[in-house]
Amino acid sequence: MRIFVILAVIVAVTHCLPLSDLEASQWNDFKSKHGKTYATPEEENVRQNIFLQNLKEFEEHNAKYKAGLVSYTKGVNQFADITDEEFAKFLSPFNLSKMAIPEKMYVPPVGVEDPAAVDWRLNGAVTRVKNQGNCGSCWSFSTTGALEGQLFIKTGKLVSLSEQNLIDCSGIAGNYGCFGGLPSWAFQYIRENGGIDTEASYPYEAQDGKCRYKAKNSAGTVKGYQSVQPNEDALKSAVANIGPISVGIAAAGIKSYTGGIYDEPCPSHFLDHAVLVVGYGSFEGREYWIVKNSWGGDYGESGYIRMSRNRNNECGIATAPLYPIL
Repeated sequence: MRIFVILAVIVAVTHCLPLSDLEASQWNDFKSKHGKTYATPEEENVRQNIFLQNLKEFEEHNAKYKAGLVSYTKGVNQFADITDEEFAKFLSPFNLSKMAIPEKMYVPPVGVEDPAAVDWRLNGAVTRVKNQGNCGSCWSFSTTGALEGQLFIKTGKLVSLSEQNLIDCSGIAGNYGCFGGLPSWAFQYIRENGGIDTEASYPYEAQDGKCRYKAKNSAGTVKGYQSVQPNEDALKSAVANIGPISVGIAAAGIKSYTGGIYDEPCPSHFLDHAVLVVGYGSFEGREYWIVKNSWGGDYGESGYIRMSRNRNNECGIATAPLYPIL
């Protein structure tokens, strides 16, 4: 997903009304925390107005949350000065028809009862939350997260892998760096390349660059990847028995999520953001997936979002799951 702020095509000159002390404080805190600067006073006026409109929408939504009418909260994050329409334009739709069909598909084993709850973070199989910044590289973070988990399960060592290595080098497998890609293509690259470097040796830059892979810095490789039968029971089984799983979701609605269990109508076959399912559970009768995002630790619940489970494959979370084979 491409995440950056632009000035929308707005012809009319926008005049801001004087801000209240609270609004001014919130606006200044937002700009400071997220490093926001604007090219012109007119652009800042536009962004400020959008920010204030979003604040009003957050307040109305959270009143519904307090009344028990919705199951999650909204609030200020790095996207609070853009509209939902702008946000949606910078998501990167998956072309599912171009995904290579793996030779094998994970099917839940017969007679095996999965745990009621799983959280691979508690087992040490998940690295810190990362931030893709202004680069449409969600696919690379979903890829590394799944491989980091499998390498930990195999070796007992958790090593952060290089998303930048994938951005710079996996074009030969079909990816487009900061302009989108697929985890399946990234796994193909790692297999054909014979490895992927560590993050420490090949740090993230949030932009396309020249391939600088060095075999001596590789943390491991893959034999291939395996898809998961596209339903939530199979995804639950895979998370419980295999480890963190790479998935795609329809992400247009999660822009302002700050906590709770996300539950909104959204398409199940229009995927535009790659993330990592690291567990599942339930709270007060609501079942959820634990999803690691790549929008930094300030997003959602310390960088994570709980998404509704067993709600007719809501947001397509079980449409295209896969994981690497070591």
